[in-house]
Amino acid sequence: MTTVISIIIAIVIFCLIITIHEFGHFISARLCGITVREFAIGMGPAVYKKQGKHTLFAIRAFPIGGFCDMSEDRAEEAEADSNHFRNKAVWMRMITIVAGAAMNLILGFIICLIFVIVSGTAGTTEISYVDTTPAAESTGLHAGDKILSIDGRHMYSSKDISYILSTDEDGIVKMVIRRNGEKITLPTVAFPIKVDEVSGVRTLEYGFKVVGERVGITNILPITGGEFIYMSRAVILSLADLIRGKYGLNDLSGPVGIVTAISGATKEIGISPMFLLQIAALITINVGLFNLLPLPALDGGRFVFLCIEAVSRKPVKPEVEGVFHFVGFALLMVLMVVITVKDVRDIFI
Repeated sequence: MTTVISIIIAIVIFCLIITIHEFGHFISARLCGITVREFAIGMGPAVYKKQGKHTLFAIRAFPIGGFCDMSEDRAEEAEADSNHFRNKAVWMRMITIVAGAAMNLILGFIICLIFVIVSGTAGTTEISYVDTTPAAESTGLHAGDKILSIDGRHMYSSKDISYILSTDEDGIVKMVIRRNGEKITLPTVAFPIKVDEVSGVRTLEYGFKVVGERVGITNILPITGGEFIYMSRAVILSLADLIRGKYGLNDLSGPVGIVTAISGATKEIGISPMFLLQIAALITINVGLFNLLPLPALDGGRFVFLCIEAVSRKPVKPEVEGVFHFVGFALLMVLMVVITVKDVRDIFI
């Protein structure tokens, strides 16, 4: 029963995130006077349709996506419709294109805010305790030190510290700390690495703990901002590692894999609102940032063409842009199918 509920919850989370994304495109398009042919949640055959004054609203059978049809690549429709996407000012089209990702990021910040309020406490970057073991003492860290940056990256919260250290390959980092009001650079802080003999998983033994603080009116927004930055940074660094080849195809997961992960987690810890809030925030931030990548068929790719038009003062031919995005969309669909097959295979193997 828990598995069924977790699957339903995961589907609801996906639908909410996609709806928010497409609503960003829709509302910005309507505010700019752009014609929206259809606003759909889900893919495949329509199970519900309602024709509005300007737009057809639809719910489709498969809750794996959605779209806001503005007929961007159809030049013939632009000739017959003065409110067509291509007939509007470049800045209006730019706002409309990035609005989807912007709504995802705004939703991510709101979910982080809810998470912070519900949790009531947050970890800071100030060290409260250092182990008395030789390895911990050799790091040069003391109780009362505030960690400002690690390997050049500013630290906003304890989660930032955990993420950066857990993804470090050799356990040796450069830290900048504040001690007794003085900024000090520790060029080589070395943490021992422990490798599990069975799983082969490596973990760093930090040897210190940080100070926690209660959430209040004066610090709620900085703490929420730190949570949001932590998740955004994790997404960006993961994408960078994927491009560099640190992660392969087997490390990627699609909707099926994420639902499976949520289901597995709920079996172990139960249906935890805090866990679901973190997952929802991470997914919506991921969707927002990923869509801003300058790749074909993504919002970022379309934004690049608008930038070219803004600089050259001449739009790219619709057929050229259409082929560019069609090829990109086809490749993304192939990748999605491959990842889905892998996710389904992993369920049974």
